[in-house]
Amino acid sequence: MFKKILSLVLAIAMIASLCIAFAACDNGNGGDDADAKDDFKLGVILLHDEFSTYDLNFMNGIEEARVALGLSEDQVIIKKNIPESNDCYEAACDLIDEGCDVIFADSFGHETYLLKAAKENPEVEFCHATGTMAHTAGLANFHNAFAAIYEGRYLAGVAAGLKLNEMIENGEITADQAKMGYVGAFTYAEVMSGYTSFYLGAKSVCPSVTMDVQFTGSWYDEAAEKTTALALINGGCVLISQHADSMGAPTACQDNGVPNVSYNGSTVADCPDTFIVASRINWAPYIKYICEQNMAGKEIAVDWTGTIATGSVVLTDVNTKAAAAGTAEVLAEVKAQLEAGTLRVFDTARDNFITVNNEKLTSYKADVDTDDAFTPDTEVVSGGYFHESEYRSAPYFNVTIDGITLLNAEY
Repeated sequence: MFKKILSLVLAIAMIASLCIAFAACDNGNGGDDADAKDDFKLGVILLHDEFSTYDLNFMNGIEEARVALGLSEDQVIIKKNIPESNDCYEAACDLIDEGCDVIFADSFGHETYLLKAAKENPEVEFCHATGTMAHTAGLANFHNAFAAIYEGRYLAGVAAGLKLNEMIENGEITADQAKMGYVGAFTYAEVMSGYTSFYLGAKSVCPSVTMDVQFTGSWYDEAAEKTTALALINGGCVLISQHADSMGAPTACQDNGVPNVSYNGSTVADCPDTFIVASRINWAPYIKYICEQNMAGKEIAVDWTGTIATGSVVLTDVNTKAAAAGTAEVLAEVKAQLEAGTLRVFDTARDNFITVNNEKLTSYKADVDTDDAFTPDTEVVSGGYFHESEYRSAPYFNVTIDGITLLNAEY
């Protein structure tokens, strides 16, 4: 009897020991989780480097996420100045050889090359900013991400409209001279969505505003961006904004005393007299998310969209030297409405707000499931607004609305 009791006690003790060991490996305080974090590596492919405001914004977000995650510097490998060519595929292969578990690329044209690497390396996670293919590619290890930056652009546009109103009230311009200029890179939906939401923000407070858009055909060309901004100024534009990645346009504005709304970060240090505000995507939440998911052995969302409510869309501080009085207070009110969902950027129900040939935009089929012919496939206007970035993360608003003039559309 004693032997039977002793055997039973030993068996219970052994089971308890196994349970404790299993818990140590699965409770998030050690074991495999700690090993996963220590062994983890993130690879990053950038189109340019820190001299590009676009890429610098990514670099800042990656560093913020690295610190928050407690990763060492050598656990993040960054490859800079990688063009939108097979060089991207080769960079991805190099990062795989260096042991990266997750590889992130930041430019639209990187996508096809990153997708090729993803198909060949199913054990590695590939995440791509601004892309359109993940939700139809059918790969478990390929993911797209973007943010509802049109919300930030709209807010920046409100700041621009308030500045125009101040200029009108001060007698610097008349209401019909309230023309803005916009330096765009390409006629991609991402750019069109951005400049349209910026214009709508300005129009919401300055009804007489119009806007000329001129494209450079490049994401980063400081000389072309500066020349384009100067051409817009000489064409009667009294305020300039941009979707381009250098200091070209802000510098032209500072040199000529023209108010400027920048993008991807503050330019107040170099343009103290003309910089008003800038919107940007905060990439730290997404970078942190993809790293945490991978380390925990969990799936990464196929198509991820950050918003102003999640801290993924932010504004810089308002430069009170250049901005209209009370701008920060108005922006806080409008931001609260966007966060609450009581304000829609692409409000198609609002009278005289979004029109095409003087007609309300009541229906629109967008190219959501991208193909080579960019075939429209999804109705995106319903409930009184255009549902931007709800059917996929990357923008698909590519409508030219009344009040906006494209000076060159060949890009």
